[in-house]
Amino acid sequence: MKRLPTLLLCSLLASATASAAGRTPSTLRYKPTGDDERPVIVDATIGPQGSDFAMRLKFNKDPFGEECKQRCANVTLFLDTDSSTQSGLRLSSDKAPENGADLAVVIQGVREYKRQDAPPEVALRVKVRQLGSDATSPDAGELLADLNNRQDPERIQTDGTTVYLLVDATSALLPSARKVRVIYHPPGSKALTATINGMASGSSGRGVQIFKRGSGNWGRAPDAEGKKPRANSNGDNG
Repeated sequence: MKRLPTLLLCSLLASATASAAGRTPSTLRYKPTGDDERPVIVDATIGPQGSDFAMRLKFNKDPFGEECKQRCANVTLFLDTDSSTQSGLRLSSDKAPENGADLAVVIQGVREYKRQDAPPEVALRVKVRQLGSDATSPDAGELLADLNNRQDPERIQTDGTTVYLLVDATSALLPSARKVRVIYHPPGSKALTATINGMASGSSGRGVQIFKRGSGNWGRAPDAEGKKPRANSNGDNG
């Protein structure tokens, strides 16, 4: 059997790698009920990337800006970074799916009035809290990061209804395991849960790849494969 030239072989391998990346499945999908007053996440792709959790979050409408006015996004994603209920959030209900979460990622569309004679400045704000075993609510954890898309473009980027986000997972006290449980609880609906690779899985260099390697280099998460959610027929917002 003839051997392929080295250059052609490298090209084929690169093409196969890109094709595999393009088939990254969505982590969570949600079909809005039509009663949602605020923007909600309808498609989320989440995975480890280096020392961060990379996220591509698609909303059903603009998560911040003039369109949503005072009713912009206010959603929370929970990450159970060791996939264990022995550590992390302790809600009053023992059956709450959020129990055991070690990180709470709060995403809010906000309006800030800097001057009375000027229109408000709009931004997407992200708060990341670490939840210890003494935390009885998402707000009870230690604040690890308070970011916005205007001041922290290396961590947050937006493109229409899509948000690209990197969440730092280097806290020495943050539990780590081969699997991570992700929880998203849309208002008025059942909680959605999924399992992704963790920081200890050995795959943190592959997968989502939202931000390219190198300081300031901006990339895109690959489009998820499979069915997409069907469209419906019919001051600080935190």
